[in-house]
Amino acid sequence: MKVNIRTISEYTGFSPATVSNALNHKKGVNKDTASEILRAAKELGYIGEMGITKIKLVIYKDKGLIVDDNPFFSLVVDGFEKECREAGYEMALCYLDRKTEDYKRQVENLCLDRASAIVLLGTELTDEEAAVFRGMKVPFLVLDYWNHDMSFDGVFINNADAARMAGEYLIQKGHTRIGYLRGSYRIKAFGSRASGFQIALNKHDLRLESKYTVTIGVTMETAHQDMLRYLAERPELPTAFFADNDNLALGAMKALQESGFRVPQDVSIIGFDDLPFCEIAVPRLTSLRVPKQEMGRLAVRRIVEMMQERSTAKTKIQICTEFIERDSVLELKHEGAAAGVCSPENRKQGV
Repeated sequence: MKVNIRTISEYTGFSPATVSNALNHKKGVNKDTASEILRAAKELGYIGEMGITKIKLVIYKDKGLIVDDNPFFSLVVDGFEKECREAGYEMALCYLDRKTEDYKRQVENLCLDRASAIVLLGTELTDEEAAVFRGMKVPFLVLDYWNHDMSFDGVFINNADAARMAGEYLIQKGHTRIGYLRGSYRIKAFGSRASGFQIALNKHDLRLESKYTVTIGVTMETAHQDMLRYLAERPELPTAFFADNDNLALGAMKALQESGFRVPQDVSIIGFDDLPFCEIAVPRLTSLRVPKQEMGRLAVRRIVEMMQERSTAKTKIQICTEFIERDSVLELKHEGAAAGVCSPENRKQGV
């Protein structure tokens, strides 16, 4: 027997209109009522008009350097799972690794899946690989990736504006010799952050000098090791650094301290993401907070809307960050402080 809305209505005792509203996750239905209806629908084996029974979160891996073992993404997944559960959908989690031999077959299977709405976590996604997903036949959304030609729905961070905010903050604190801790593995988000940071400098007629741009690894450990090697060459340092993310900032900060520099007295640092480590670091790291759980929740809400609306219009949702001021940035009180060249030797000699 085919299970439909009337079947569920008779089974639960709720009106067909209430059942329909609950199944389509519309507002106005009591939470307990909605839960009872969704539970009954699952027990009866109801499948909606689109045949979709679950929402699949697919984590795309190019090199895995960003998404592997990163607390940022565990929080995104946590928010995603909670929203799926509250919306009455089953969640599935899988990985799509570009380095595997059967990568093309995995993509084909994903495109042929008619039982799942798909959210692709595209942090490491390239523009070339993004084009592969243009032909998806089910509701499809990309999370944490964006480009100008994107032909599908997306939820992503306003990286450029957040990084511009970081640059403006450092300038307001009196810094004019500002450096950039650049991740050696480039993702779209890092490029956008670099552009936004540069916009802030340009606005104040400041240059990002090549001698103040330091390329380091994107894990905390590789950032630490690369920064140690850089500092061993005794370079001239800026008074402040903006980092592509917190892993770079925290790894570099550890290297600076081990090399005899004080943060923020000698060198200030701003990170990006606001990982839990920022609060326990010494000094506590100033960072741009990304609402990580909310990112996951928004992706689910949007994919549910797509299932309901059946619209061909594409929606792109930008997530704003929050500036979290802590202890890793020094306010320069006078022009002389900004003009001095920082080194452990100069500090010891009172220069």
